[in-house]
Amino acid sequence: MLCFKKPLKILSIILVFALFFAGCQTVNSSETINSKNADKLIIHYIDVGQADSILVQVNSKNLLIDAGNNDDKDKIISYLQKQGVKTLDYVVATHPHEDHIGSMSAVIKKFSIGDFYAPKVTNTTKTFENMITALNGKKVKIAKAGVELNLGENVKCEMLAPNSNKYEDLNNYSAVIKITYGNNKFLFMGDAEKLSENEILSKNFDISSDVIKIGHHGSSSSSSKAFLDKVSPKIAVISCGRNNDYGHPHKETLSELKSRKITTYRTDIDGSIILISNGKEISKQ
Repeated sequence: MLCFKKPLKILSIILVFALFFAGCQTVNSSETINSKNADKLIIHYIDVGQADSILVQVNSKNLLIDAGNNDDKDKIISYLQKQGVKTLDYVVATHPHEDHIGSMSAVIKKFSIGDFYAPKVTNTTKTFENMITALNGKKVKIAKAGVELNLGENVKCEMLAPNSNKYEDLNNYSAVIKITYGNNKFLFMGDAEKLSENEILSKNFDISSDVIKIGHHGSSSSSSKAFLDKVSPKIAVISCGRNNDYGHPHKETLSELKSRKITTYRTDIDGSIILISNGKEISKQ
């Protein structure tokens, strides 16, 4: 029996180490996404129903564009945490409609926030009041054309709208953002409608993009032919809720995208959509 003690002891040590390393290798899918793509741009179009929320991750920085409806807070916070988010370097509230800032107060309270941007317009809703209260005196930087955000090496992040100081419709205050990563370009329209699109066109900005987050959930009030001509996207993403009361996306918009042979993803059909760029090619996770 004595002759087996040493081999048994060695076997026990091997088993302990095997179990330890097996445990270390167990990671969730989001950790795999980020670890495999540490040197890439990752854009999460989060499924928040009839609302908007987008997480941009690049160079170990996080940008959040909008924060869904009031009842999306648990979903958004959980999603961000699964992506390893502890700090949001930039947060943009594109405009003060509830389906874009609904869970913003909860996000502000939960995460460390760097620069916070919003257009220079207020709203009388409790949702807007909650967002301002949650900021607790933190300066709100003005979202407008010409603003640039520093997302690190090989990235240009610029705002192309709003271009005026006053609009009748809150949608047209929307911060429109373009991100260029290497040779790949992404456009985020908020709820900007044709009036804002025409202003952008009149400024002769370079809006050509590989991917466009379609304005106003695919409403026919956005995505004019002239604007899509100038953007000339390969991919369109529409954030909308299943069987929503507004009929979004409108058939006119879908028809226009189809006629241009633009690959279209929808959160009501595809759920959360993750696009990854290496600066040359864009893939869907």
